[in-house]
Amino acid sequence: MGEAIGPMLASAVAVALSPLPLIAVLLILASPRGRTNGIAFTIGWLLGLSAVAGAVLAAGTALNPARATPTWPSWLKLALGTVLLLLAARQWHERPRPGRVTAPPVWLLSIDRLSAARSAGLAAVLVVARPTTLVPAVGGAASIAAAPTGGGEKAVAAAVLVLLGSLGTLVPFAVHLRADDRAWHSLGELRAWTATHNAAIMVAVPLLLGAEYLGAAVSGLT
Repeated sequence: MGEAIGPMLASAVAVALSPLPLIAVLLILASPRGRTNGIAFTIGWLLGLSAVAGAVLAAGTALNPARATPTWPSWLKLALGTVLLLLAARQWHERPRPGRVTAPPVWLLSIDRLSAARSAGLAAVLVVARPTTLVPAVGGAASIAAAPTGGGEKAVAAAVLVLLGSLGTLVPFAVHLRADDRAWHSLGELRAWTATHNAAIMVAVPLLLGAEYLGAAVSGLT
């Protein structure tokens, strides 16, 4: 099982560190219907990430040859690594300049007015529509699919991928459930820290994971 879990850990952490879903869930939890919408957002995130991981795992397992080491994971990692490096370069180019304030997305400003169903849908969209989430999720699931283990071990590894990748939503929700002043203060500090360091995270995480993917691709193809 370690052969399936080990290679995907960096990808799972990258998914969890995606700042925008974290900011979204923190704003939802601070809204009047925070608990209900927070549950819906968390469920939507788990289902969306599970769907991506399951689809890649099924497709990748079907591509594995019977008696040879598959090369498709290396080619996929090469493509994904390139995408991540380009994404990091774009984020660096578009980073906020000193003295300038970047306006948040329009949908983020109205997040406190969402229904539970829309909160769940938003979470699912953030999984599949944000490259900083989708690319690591695909890469992690591909690593699991290429592992020389059985189907049961791969299913467990996929569950670990989803769980670790969901920590960015699960941890704030767990803190929110404490419903005391200290918990609210902790959530406020986390939201402030994430907003302050958003640009750095959006550059560093794709850069590091992209380099890791390219290294794995070169090793697998040579």
